[in-house]
This record gives sequence, C-alpha cells and structure tokens, in this order.
Amino acid sequence: MNKKRDRLAVIYDILDIIRQHHNSMKLTPLLRSANLSSNSFSDYYSELISKELVKEIVDDGHKYVTLTDKGFKYLEKYKLISGFIEEFEL
Repeated sequence: MNKKRDRLAVIYDILDIIRQHHNSMKLTPLLRSANLSSNSFSDYYSELISKELVKEIVDDGHKYVTLTDKGFKYLEKYKLISGFIEEFEL
C-alpha cells in the first residue's frame, strides 16, 4: 500500500535532499528530487523560506538553496520524533 507523505515528511524530504547535496542545490534539481508538482513545491518552498529553514545564495549569477541552522535542527528533531513513533508503533 502506497502511503502519501504528510506535510512534515515532505518538509523533511526537501531539507534532507539539500543536506545530501552538500547543503547547496539549485532549485530545478531540488524540485525534481522532491517528487512534487511545481505548484506544491512552490508552496512548500515559500514556507521554508518564510520560516527561515532555508535561504537563497546567489553566486556568479546562479541561485542556490542552502539549509540554515534552523533547517538542520528540524532534520534532527524530525528524526528523533520519527524514531519515537516507530519505537512505539504509533
């Protein structure tokens, strides 16, 4: 059975993709890797920027997305909570 990702899992996935790419990634590859429609991705991305979980860096005319300290903290806390849920089979 294919289970849909909830909102927090999608946020985790997006942040984790950036982390796996050495904390620097262009938007288009991130969109493709996130496995979301462009409209959904845009909504999530706007939220991540507004909540300061990611920031944009412009280098030589190219825009990159990087995690902030708050973004790294989200990844840690999400893993902790996810582990708790699995441990107690909730």
